[in-house]
Amino acid sequence: MRQQPPQPFRSHPFDDDKLKEECGVFGVIGVTDAANFVALGMHALQHRGQEAGGIVAHDPETGFNSARRFGYVRDNFTKASLMETLPGPIAIGHVRYSTAGSKGNTAIRDVQPFFGEFAMGGCAIAHNGNLTNAAALRRELIERGSIFQSSSDSECIIHLMARSIQKNIPERMKDALRRVEGAFSVVAMTRTKLIGVRDPLGVRPLVLGRVGDGWALSSETCGLDIIGAEFIREIEPGEMVVIDAKGVESFRPFEQRKSRFCIFEHVYFSRPDSILGGRSVYETRRQIGVELAKEAPVEADLVCPVPDSGTPAAIGFSQQSGIPYAMGIIRNQYMGRTFIEPTEQIRNMGVRLKLNVNRGLIKGKRIILVDDSVVRGTTSIKIREMILDAGAAEVHFRIASPPTAWPCFYGVDTPEREKLLASTMTEEEMRAFIGVDSLKFISLDGLYRAAGEAEGRNNASPQYCDACFSGEYPVAPADMIAKGFQVKAAAE
Repeated sequence: MRQQPPQPFRSHPFDDDKLKEECGVFGVIGVTDAANFVALGMHALQHRGQEAGGIVAHDPETGFNSARRFGYVRDNFTKASLMETLPGPIAIGHVRYSTAGSKGNTAIRDVQPFFGEFAMGGCAIAHNGNLTNAAALRRELIERGSIFQSSSDSECIIHLMARSIQKNIPERMKDALRRVEGAFSVVAMTRTKLIGVRDPLGVRPLVLGRVGDGWALSSETCGLDIIGAEFIREIEPGEMVVIDAKGVESFRPFEQRKSRFCIFEHVYFSRPDSILGGRSVYETRRQIGVELAKEAPVEADLVCPVPDSGTPAAIGFSQQSGIPYAMGIIRNQYMGRTFIEPTEQIRNMGVRLKLNVNRGLIKGKRIILVDDSVVRGTTSIKIREMILDAGAAEVHFRIASPPTAWPCFYGVDTPEREKLLASTMTEEEMRAFIGVDSLKFISLDGLYRAAGEAEGRNNASPQYCDACFSGEYPVAPADMIAKGFQVKAAAE
């Protein structure tokens, strides 16, 4: 029988109503069997990408070795037979959800880290984010003779490095990254160096940790925790660190700009046990619930989270309002990969495969459901139906982010603008469309207050990137504008 080619792993086969996570990057230097540490770090960052993962390691005897696989880290990078092929004291890894290239139809060649062999040696690179001028760069590079192996925008960095005339890899990387636009947190490696870089706006996270006599770079602090590393500090916006046997050296290769960290990292993307900007993600999400209860109170019997991302905000809402918190919806933790290729009958079950209503608790009650966001609204409708089928007297939605009315071009897989419910409907129209008794979103100022900005959003100079809510893009999405995307008018 002819063997079928491997199929891309679909991380959310029944849920197209969430903003998809970007990617996660991790690297370690100065430890025995670094790839095993990287696999653990990737496991901790699995929430940032469940489609595929890859590791590149270097050993003085065997050179560079790599492995790229579809699916979860636990299903691939826990096998001794595979990990034994990745020896050495330095390694980097990447967990992926496609944000550019062949969305939903990933080929193994699109799975990072990417590798390039230069005159001064090899370099592997893993990238979290999205380059907003990648299409223009790709055309230019192809016209100049570059041959691309993937559909990923991240590969542009390798080709730009190859075109540089600098004498060492860190300098070539500086040259390359000065040409790109958009958002990037990069972890890279040579034979002897681990490199970390954040874009000048610091849109995506990257942190530095100490593990024994070695060092680690991770998208989030939870990646450091799993390997027992000490959190040292965040890599600053616009900073490059080069780590080798002599220690950590810091560079500033870009023109200094005001930081615009992605505020949706606080709302949804990052793990609640991570620390961002010195703040607990969990505490920020709990405080979002507090702000929501102040801004949009309602008489009800129970506050119930939509698992799992709505849980901290629901706790905060309950604490502020005095309305009891309860697990009115239970998540099936074991859906996993069972339904990679579901039948149409199973697919029609939709959200019920993931969530089930606690009927004995819900019946006859006025329920406040707290969720992190509304994108298309389809999942909200299904959840409302489930709650009413269970006998709820009323259903009120409270959303822990402002209306998502604009697509993200900085590393998040967002639907086209016309498919975003908030781009075409008012809040009242969305309430009627979803069919609930009330629907309220936290205000942008309320979100900023929850994130530690006591005065709310500085409209003249926003403290975060909030383009998905405000339509104010800190970096013009050049490729999309060239395709006809209309940015927000100044007077809008």
